[in-house]
Amino acid sequence: MNFIDSSICLENCMLASSSVYRRQLFLIRSLGGYCCRVHMEGDGRAMRSSLSTLGADAEGVMQKITLKLDPSLYKGQAGKVAVIGGCREYTGAPYFAAISALKIGADLSHVFCTKDAAAVIKSYSPELIVHPVLEESYSVRDDEKATVSAKVLGEVKKWMERFDCIVVGPGLGRDPFLLNCVSDIIRQARDAEIPTVIDGDGLFLVTNNLDLVKGNSLAILTPNVNEYKRLVEKVLKCQVNDENAYEQLSSLARSIGGVTILRKGKTDLISDGLTVNEVSIFGSPRRCGGQGDILSGSVAVFSSWARHHLSTKNNESSMQSSLNPMVLGSISGSALLRKAASLAFENKKRSTLTTDIIECLGKRIYALHFDPVIACQKLKRLQLYIPNGFASFSDMFGQNVNDVGVLYVGMIILCHVGFVDVNLKEMFYYIKKILNYENNPLQILKFV
Repeated sequence: MNFIDSSICLENCMLASSSVYRRQLFLIRSLGGYCCRVHMEGDGRAMRSSLSTLGADAEGVMQKITLKLDPSLYKGQAGKVAVIGGCREYTGAPYFAAISALKIGADLSHVFCTKDAAAVIKSYSPELIVHPVLEESYSVRDDEKATVSAKVLGEVKKWMERFDCIVVGPGLGRDPFLLNCVSDIIRQARDAEIPTVIDGDGLFLVTNNLDLVKGNSLAILTPNVNEYKRLVEKVLKCQVNDENAYEQLSSLARSIGGVTILRKGKTDLISDGLTVNEVSIFGSPRRCGGQGDILSGSVAVFSSWARHHLSTKNNESSMQSSLNPMVLGSISGSALLRKAASLAFENKKRSTLTTDIIECLGKRIYALHFDPVIACQKLKRLQLYIPNGFASFSDMFGQNVNDVGVLYVGMIILCHVGFVDVNLKEMFYYIKKILNYENNPLQILKFV
């Protein structure tokens, strides 16, 4: 296997201008690591692949495409997402997907579900806009099916063009009549050029009717281990081959016409048939149900943000025009879920639930946009955290504040986002000891 050094790969990466990304790549290169993108030859074969370390790239992608909060924005501009799913048996899944979209930063989140599920989902949160328009076979007579189906599609169509992305599948169930209606909804979204994330029972539907997504570059499939196995067997007529996972995933995406596939697992693999990316950030050993629903809602928001980011005039370039916003959204959604799950597990350990992870989504997004330069300026101006007995930062550390600024602000960030619980004033003594320790590895922070 041939590896490509990250300094070469960086020329083709979206985040070459990100200072955070450059610092992280410096550390990776110092340890003998490589960049995380898999480059493809013209015929689609994997030409070079990387070590399983995409943490720096994934977090940088997420930071780059996340929509900045701006007082000039009005309701809806940060994203309008719809979840198609929810039936008698399953009401939690559509809620998890829809509320995750809001927690990340979407302005509006809709749920289109059956009448039996609507009241339950509404009771979970008043933030969601719930449409009880879907029907199951038991409530529809055979002679009414055509009329009811047309009514369902009409209700959804009234809203479709307002959405920036839809999620199909969480809590959908496998009722034949309901799946037929949802098939038409997927076609509606495709005609309206609305990005569509397919998860859960939506994947069951698509696997049995690939024409629903074939050739749709705005479709994202998010299969787990078993769902991926069924896709490979149906499309490629073979078994899953983990030894050639990159090549097989890329081949699968191309065979379905260039859809983006996010293969969930210990390491998430993402491909649109042209490139393969992996997200190997450590998440949580807790595998409570519902995390896939968080992912689908997250990917929906990030994909719409990526699409907006790449379409703005300020970002037009030959390099960026070749980037796939569905891939960027998938990378970001995967990275955010893993980081939020890690934070939730730190707090709740074995008792971690999906609702705990959802509550950590906002903290992880906020941590991305903590500005160390502004923080340093404020701290230097206000002199807030200087213990008694020190006149200034320089006096406290015995050296120029700029030499320790990165480390100091790093500690501030850790406390600010809740990673460590320690008194900041007590921290200075230990920071000074670390900095004065001969040949200490933290000195590298001064150069990155």
